Amino acid sequence: MEVPDVQNHYIYALRQQWMFDKTEIWKQRAEDMKTYSEDEYNRLNIFWANFITAVATECAHSQANVGCKLRQQVIATAIVYFKRFYLRQSFRDMCPFLVASTALFLACKVEEHTTLSVSIPKRWGVTFETTSAKNGVLYDSEFILVEILDCCLVVYHPQRPMVELLDDFRLYTNSSASPTSPLKDFESIEAQCQKVINDTLRCDVGLIYAPHIIAISSILVADCTDQIYKMYTLWRSFDEKEEVKKLMAKLPKPNQQQMTQQQQHHQHHQQQSSSGYH
Repeated sequence: MEVPDVQNHYIYALRQQWMFDKTEIWKQRAEDMKTYSEDEYNRLNIFWANFITAVATECAHSQANVGCKLRQQVIATAIVYFKRFYLRQSFRDMCPFLVASTALFLACKVEEHTTLSVSIPKRWGVTFETTSAKNGVLYDSEFILVEILDCCLVVYHPQRPMVELLDDFRLYTNSSASPTSPLKDFESIEAQCQKVINDTLRCDVGLIYAPHIIAISSILVADCTDQIYKMYTLWRSFDEKEEVKKLMAKLPKPNQQQMTQQQQHHQHHQQQSSSGYH
């Protein structure tokens, strides 16, 4: 059948490019691991996901984006872009605050959502400005982000297989063949599974397991929930206000010369190309 073939092709492509075992993940982060311990980096994973969510939420309620209702899928896609980018780059290569904003900006386009006027809340103390359309910082960064991601911009999230599995389970429990009673609080169960899936964005589960495995694990106990529960334990003990200051103090300054060269390269490429990305 055609559908399974498409699914198998996707899973194969995902495994080839964006799925790794734990050892491979930490090897690719070798440059940043000179600065941070594994626990510290895991805390940063939580922080960056929270940061992108906060920026998206506050931007959606800003005067520049009046009436813009942001979907969770846009935030999830932005977080996936961010995590994949820093598997191939270190924090020294490009400012993570800029990459986070760019990932959100790009995710709005890819998910066919109204493009947000992205700005970073002043409380984060970030110096660069990304709100002006005349300011090329965000657009230059977008080209770099797309290149590092190898133009793999379509992200398959666990929500769809999770909903399909729950629908199948609901139909089964409502059938005469089911030995169990019908589900009474299906919406509550689905909401709880959705919360678990959203929380997987704060750890490395999405880089290790395929979306359908994460979907199953949000419903039943499976191997990847071990990673999720470790993140929960770390999150409970993570005092973001105090610990982020220490983590940010260790954040290496981006190599400005390298960033300038990359931006000039992309500007030159854009001028030569007959049709650009935009």
